Amino acid sequence: MSSGSTNQDDVVQQTSSQTQSQSPILHLDRGSKPSSAVRESLPEPVQTEISQLAIYCTRLPNGSINSFCGAMGGVASGIVTCPLDVIKTRLQAQGSWRRKMNPSGPALYQGMLGTAKTIWQQDGVRGMYRGLGPMLLGYLPTWAVYMSVYDSSRDYYSTKLENKWFARIYASITAGACSTLATNPIWVIKTRLMSQVAAHAPHEAQTPWQYRSTIDAARKMYRAEGIRAFYSGLAPALLGLSHVAIQFPLYEYFKQRFTGLNMGENTTESDQDSHWIGILSATFLSKICATSATYPHEVLRTRLQTQQRSHSSSPHADEISFRGGSGHYHGPPGPGGASSDGMINKPRYKGMMRTIKTILAEEGWRAFYNGMGTNMVRAVPAAMTTMLTYETMKTSIHRLQNEGRAWEKAEELRRLRSG
Repeated sequence: MSSGSTNQDDVVQQTSSQTQSQSPILHLDRGSKPSSAVRESLPEPVQTEISQLAIYCTRLPNGSINSFCGAMGGVASGIVTCPLDVIKTRLQAQGSWRRKMNPSGPALYQGMLGTAKTIWQQDGVRGMYRGLGPMLLGYLPTWAVYMSVYDSSRDYYSTKLENKWFARIYASITAGACSTLATNPIWVIKTRLMSQVAAHAPHEAQTPWQYRSTIDAARKMYRAEGIRAFYSGLAPALLGLSHVAIQFPLYEYFKQRFTGLNMGENTTESDQDSHWIGILSATFLSKICATSATYPHEVLRTRLQTQQRSHSSSPHADEISFRGGSGHYHGPPGPGGASSDGMINKPRYKGMMRTIKTILAEEGWRAFYNGMGTNMVRAVPAAMTTMLTYETMKTSIHRLQNEGRAWEKAEELRRLRSG
């Protein structure tokens, strides 16, 4: 080979080591034939596992990407914050199954540290992670559905509404409704497991159920209470859509101010920068505002989810699950006192309004904020973990897509050269 060809090979090696954005490969339109000089300078692409993954990512629809990234964000936050979620659930549910109605008596769980100490003494480390299985099982579809629906709904409402705030609010409500309806049964099981205490716990803290696992809980709930038990607390859960209607529009606003990007948005330039401080700051501020404004609905949801619809033959049905509200105790039903399905007619909590009245009469307005401090400590890091993971995964996949498109372009030009 001539010296000119040798020098040209050196140039090719230097060119292949440069970034893909500088390569002439990326500036050629698909289907166009490169010049002879460019054809000779093109290196043959070597397909690796990374390039295969990158090519696969280029073929993924946006909905699938949002679902995957949202699911990974939910799983990450679930693992990090499960102990705090257990503490919050115990504080929220406290008082819903006391056998003796004594609102002025001392509570078993007092504060975040006191509750953690009690759970640790009674159940050990397993108690701190009780309900982790259904939590992870719930976070996967919850955030997968939410992120996918939110992204597509935001695009849809943006074409119908001029005000971007209303578009984001409607998208948040739509996505929240879809994810809530799809995953409510999983969250009921999670709440039941987290509120369950050890067998040797004090008598007044015992729950009217004992489940060994997620599957065992689902089986026993279905047999003893029917399908309706899995949708307990659905009304306050839907009321909780006000939470996401506040959180995500605020998150998008703060992220736009801090990073110049919308939620889940990536550009070639942004892929090279780290925006984690802006993402965490936006999540922190939006979550604090949303939680402070909408916390009472979580207490209502927890009380309804932890209420068991026991059969009339249950030894504790008259004391625990079906005690009348507003401070009036209803003893065992007499003849004809049970409904046709064998259930006692006087559930303690029945509907949101009756639940609100019962809690107010028995425990006062402060009960609506039980566990709020712990919830803040749990919910804010959980949200920050979720959103940081989601945004990081979106950025990583966007980078892989760019690499995949560059590899496909190089492969096409190689075929043109060989042809």
